[in-house]
Amino acid sequence: MIIGAKYKIARRLGAPIFEKTQTQKFAQSEARRGRPKRRPKQKSEYGIQQNEKQKARFTYQVSERQFSNYVKEAMAEKGKASAVLFEKLELRLDNVVYRMGISNSRGHARQIVTHGHMMVNGRRTDVPSYRLKIGDKVSIREASLKKPLFAELDAKLTEGNVPAWIKFDMKTKVAEIQGMPKVENQELMFNLGSVIEFYSR
Repeated sequence: MIIGAKYKIARRLGAPIFEKTQTQKFAQSEARRGRPKRRPKQKSEYGIQQNEKQKARFTYQVSERQFSNYVKEAMAEKGKASAVLFEKLELRLDNVVYRMGISNSRGHARQIVTHGHMMVNGRRTDVPSYRLKIGDKVSIREASLKKPLFAELDAKLTEGNVPAWIKFDMKTKVAEIQGMPKVENQELMFNLGSVIEFYSR
């Protein structure tokens, strides 16, 4: 997925949704810009909901079509649609690779998967949107471990914070999906309830 100028997108949406915009450099850039000369136009309810949708979509770096399909599937299933949508987004293979701490960004995790470095249940998988389920095991292809890409992996993994629904073995570099991701609003930069309302119109 081609995103474009991440700084501009983050400013437009009003949230540092990309890893690149969660740095001190971005914060300093925003401080130098100062306050806008004109008072920003107040958004309608529709505009607010659309903004939340874009925040969620860009956070997980999926296309408009993919994201729309996830929402429609979530709304069709039993249970709270926002929680189901969160599960679908979090259980993407590229996101799990990011959650494992192998990559510092979802965009980079997507590249790692696309280039065939990851395996699911012992089989090479190069589809970033591959949907994982409880019991699935994710690992790095043995031949890929020898590549420069993973040269400093051990040091990187010690800095990671793997969520509770993923069991990760630091020694073997194998992760197992042991539960379903739970919505934790304090960690989200977007409102999933507003996203569902946007598509319910």
